[in-house]
Amino acid sequence: MRHALVAVVVLLVLLPFLWMAYAAFLPPAIVYSGDVLSGFGFTLENLKKLAPEGFWPRLGFSLAVSGAVAFLQVLTALLAAYALWNGVRLWAVFLFTLAIPAELLLVPLFGVLHQLHLLDTPWALVLPFAASPFTVLLVYQAMRGLPFSLVEAARIDGAGEGRILFRVVAPLLFPSLVAAGVLAFAAHWNLVLFPRVAVGERYWTLQVWIADLARRYPADWGLLSAAALLSTLPLVFLYLLFERRIVETFEGSVKG
Repeated sequence: MRHALVAVVVLLVLLPFLWMAYAAFLPPAIVYSGDVLSGFGFTLENLKKLAPEGFWPRLGFSLAVSGAVAFLQVLTALLAAYALWNGVRLWAVFLFTLAIPAELLLVPLFGVLHQLHLLDTPWALVLPFAASPFTVLLVYQAMRGLPFSLVEAARIDGAGEGRILFRVVAPLLFPSLVAAGVLAFAAHWNLVLFPRVAVGERYWTLQVWIADLARRYPADWGLLSAAALLSTLPLVFLYLLFERRIVETFEGSVKG
């Protein structure tokens, strides 16, 4: 009974993705006829139509921006977690920032970016997300599982704090850092509201571009499904590649 219930839940979760994959390869004639269940066909036309709309440059730009954010978040989280591990009393501050909805920061961030003349630039999509309290939490929980005697021994040998962090601690945390980077990448990849406000059409990310595509072609399910399908592939690839490390990171955080 339990396995049947799990199978039903999994099917319900996968159903939208299966429909998206099915509709992405439907011929436009079947899509516009409205009879998508009884009719069947296979075509790559929907994928080909994405190129003239500017899909591939948006994909490359989003990969670069989200990759930069993931790298910066992991780096800043490593530095902050190391400070907390060494006794800096700022843990309550990180917990407080976790409780603040991201939407509340939209207007203040817009004002700061305006004062710095960074609106409508790629930096407006990177700098506000260079640090994340959630990523700090994940890295700190993983760091707490290491014996602090490693740091003390390195200090006795004359190693500086930077050398200890990047030569001793970071290699031991590599699986957790990778998992944190994947989650940071996914969170930034799916942003829509902030990129729509902070930058113009020239620097739209892929998700904002897809939202605008849905506005321009609301009835073209094949085109929209093809765009959505391709936009999910980077996340699916990363998750499948690092699934075990992501699960282990969350398990360690819960146990910690």
